[in-house]
Amino acid sequence: MSTNPQWNSSLYSPKPPAPASLLGFGYNGGSNSSSNLLSSSGPVVNGFNNFPSFGRSNSGSGSFFPSQANPASTQFSVNNSQTGSLSPTLGSSSIGHFPIGTFNANSAFSEESIKSPSAPHAGNGNVHRDGGSNSPNNLGSRETGIIEKLLHSYGFIQCCERQARLFFHFSQFDGNIEHLKIGDPVEFEVTYDRRNGKPIASSVSKIAPEVVLSEERVTGTVTTELGTGQQGRISYENRGECFFLPYGKDDVEGNVTLSVGDKVSFQIATSHSGNLGARYIRLENPAHPVRYQGVVCSLKESFGFIERGDVVREIFFHFSEAKGIADTMELGDDVEFTIQTRNGKEVACSIIKLPPGTVVFEDVNPETLKGQVLKPLERGANVAALNTEPLSGRLRYRGRDRSEVEIPFGDKDQKGEYTLRHGDWVQFNIAVDRRDKLERATNIELQDESFVVSGEKRETGVVAAVKDGYGFIKCAERDARVFFHFSEVISQDEEVDQNSEVEFTMSQDQTQPNKQSAVRIKILPPGSVQFEVITQRNIVGTVTREPSSSWAQRSPSRVNGERSADDMGLVSYQLNGIMEHVPFQMRECDVRNSPRLGDEVEFDLAQVKRTKEHIGLNIRIVQRAQVNKSGGKFSENGENTKNESQHTNGEGNKVHKGFIASLKDTFGFIENLSHDKEIFFHYSHFDGDVDSLDLGHEVQYTLTGKTPSSGKISAENVKLLKKGTIARHAVDEEILDGIIVRPLRNVNPDQAQYAGLVKLGSDVDAEEASYEFGITSLANKKDFLQRGDQVQFQIERTEEGKERATRIRVVRKKLRSTVDAIKGQFGFLNYEMEDGKKLFFHLSEVKDNATLQPNDTVEFVLITNQRTGKSSACNIVKMETQRPDWLAARLRTMSIDENGPRFYVLRQPKGPDGTRGFKIAPRSSVSSNGVSAAKANGDSEAVGNA
Repeated sequence: MSTNPQWNSSLYSPKPPAPASLLGFGYNGGSNSSSNLLSSSGPVVNGFNNFPSFGRSNSGSGSFFPSQANPASTQFSVNNSQTGSLSPTLGSSSIGHFPIGTFNANSAFSEESIKSPSAPHAGNGNVHRDGGSNSPNNLGSRETGIIEKLLHSYGFIQCCERQARLFFHFSQFDGNIEHLKIGDPVEFEVTYDRRNGKPIASSVSKIAPEVVLSEERVTGTVTTELGTGQQGRISYENRGECFFLPYGKDDVEGNVTLSVGDKVSFQIATSHSGNLGARYIRLENPAHPVRYQGVVCSLKESFGFIERGDVVREIFFHFSEAKGIADTMELGDDVEFTIQTRNGKEVACSIIKLPPGTVVFEDVNPETLKGQVLKPLERGANVAALNTEPLSGRLRYRGRDRSEVEIPFGDKDQKGEYTLRHGDWVQFNIAVDRRDKLERATNIELQDESFVVSGEKRETGVVAAVKDGYGFIKCAERDARVFFHFSEVISQDEEVDQNSEVEFTMSQDQTQPNKQSAVRIKILPPGSVQFEVITQRNIVGTVTREPSSSWAQRSPSRVNGERSADDMGLVSYQLNGIMEHVPFQMRECDVRNSPRLGDEVEFDLAQVKRTKEHIGLNIRIVQRAQVNKSGGKFSENGENTKNESQHTNGEGNKVHKGFIASLKDTFGFIENLSHDKEIFFHYSHFDGDVDSLDLGHEVQYTLTGKTPSSGKISAENVKLLKKGTIARHAVDEEILDGIIVRPLRNVNPDQAQYAGLVKLGSDVDAEEASYEFGITSLANKKDFLQRGDQVQFQIERTEEGKERATRIRVVRKKLRSTVDAIKGQFGFLNYEMEDGKKLFFHLSEVKDNATLQPNDTVEFVLITNQRTGKSSACNIVKMETQRPDWLAARLRTMSIDENGPRFYVLRQPKGPDGTRGFKIAPRSSVSSNGVSAAKANGDSEAVGNA
């Protein structure tokens, strides 16, 4: 060993002839002192790569350098002879240990500081700076830590003085970021992020380590195993000679026990005093392969990863190493394998399957605890990609000593994937990982008291539709259906089916910010959800319209078999001297004793929660209607009809009168004289020009029997009457303010009643007098009155003493915009809606049939269709422009051809008194010879040049 050419380096010669290197260390200093090993200009490579190595004690078993307690152990020293060789000496003076986790940036390392246990450089993992408070750069308290993770433009530091993990940006590092490695010791200041107030590291600077590592890894063989109070040894060859290096327990990577004969790779570390040792030892090929266990956690096309059962780490494997089981391998399989190092990376080899449940990662305490959510998990694809913490959730609970304890949890620890919120009360168990003894909360279940504490608004409804993984809920208190995902169901033991009654919370949809969805869904017992609230019981009335004879299964959800307005029955009754009409469905009756037209019935009056409309429930027959001698019975208008398919035959076909209530493309509806019903008619049954019809026109008609296809009565022989043929009722002069409670059925086709309802005052839910109205009650028959519209009206009284609203004028805010485009019978305005689209309008809404062109300014009223939820413009008025229509049309058609005729100004105009311009006066006529009448005033120079 005395003639090893490896040590003939300028590092140990007084006069360096040329730069040389020592096993890749790259030192070119000229001093023999051990302090020059650290002050050398050579690069520091592969610094502290293993965080647990820092803060190591100075005992002989924790370091690869021998101590005074073992003077007989082999020691290496630098020999300053001309050969420059390293010679082992036995029984020589002890070479002191150096504290691996102790750093000092201001003072040199001294051997006395190592030997003295009271020296400020004791191996406690802390950094002591001399004169740090006097440094001009020390603006705040400086702390130390270890680089734990380095990403694209930022990283994380594990603090030494506190249990914290701080973020830092590369811009805060003082030096070349390429020289910063994981495990490097650093010094920094603690500041706070302005955006979220969290502590972060700034002014980060690297601390020079007290040992220097070789740049390349060296391979060798374990010759001596670690023992109690005894260091291990590794032998390696270099240029034909064999060398031995000591190592300690903390110098071995991973949870590995080295045996004699194991092939390992390592880095050679040099201390201040020149002692060499093996660091970061990695098992390459064991002499006797050790079998490890784990669980398959990821599978790709030809490879996968195994979660190891001995350490918190995943290991790569190729399918070729799982012969015979690769085709049947699935996620979650328990396996056993050996570890080999290939291309510097550990891989799993010789994989075999184990019985399910063999590998256990953690122990779950059966004790159930109760706590609150401090930090819920953030879900979503984008959030999951940015979240680097596997256990990002936090719970708080009281320990056995009544102190508050925080514990983390991950996305797999919650029973279900429903939304948790801050402050929720949950019950859970504590799981302890066998590998790193980390505690976390698991089996987390949401408690019902969370909804009381949070104060969130809970709604109820019934599942109306179920798809693959999602569905829709019919809400009890809102008209629209709400989307929900199965993952939001709290109870995993119950299945969600159609007609399931549920309780839920409305929340903003994460995938579509403009939409809401149901979250935190709880399944309720059948009969819990009520769509109506009974306001009065045992009311007596008369059936004026029979419901459809088809029977829908009775369900508290009232979703299945829901009928349109024409399929529902109608009951008339007196309430406070006013005749009212309420619809009812067949399922509210006794199927064996269904009510017929004219029957006296008793029922309960209820209000539908989502629409605030009234409906009849629990229909009970009090007395059957009496049938006359001709076998007829009462019709819907109180008239006598022989059967459902024939007209009255006393006076032939009876003629009825009414008003045009609605006009569609090929059909329309007529409002009867009672103003409580509309009757369908087809344009083919109108005697005259259909284009002459308008809303509110008086007509006469006859009724036809129910058609076999639709089962509805329709009008035929429709004829237009002269205005005033139908007598009008007396109208009070007082003008009242009110609000629309219920629109006409042509505005909301889903409602049962035809007539609209207006209430005094400005509050829809106020207990004020209300009045019905029809199409004839509108001052402007084209007004599209909606629920909540403010109106002014007067009251008319019929011969029967019933009060109705009439001369209704809507009070709406008028908006202005310009025409964007005209397409046939409709167009669009430059008025953007919430979805970014232009506002639609129909040309029939344009006042006085004015011709609209793009860029014309108009005034309009914004309305929303209650059934479709779409908005449109109505009552469109074209605003006057500075140019008259004939001039605008002339300018649009004017040729811009340069060869066309031109006009030249010969003389500026002057008034009769010689001033510029003319006073406002009637325009004089022009004679046939082209000379203006201004000639009579002496203006003989005016010439027309065409």
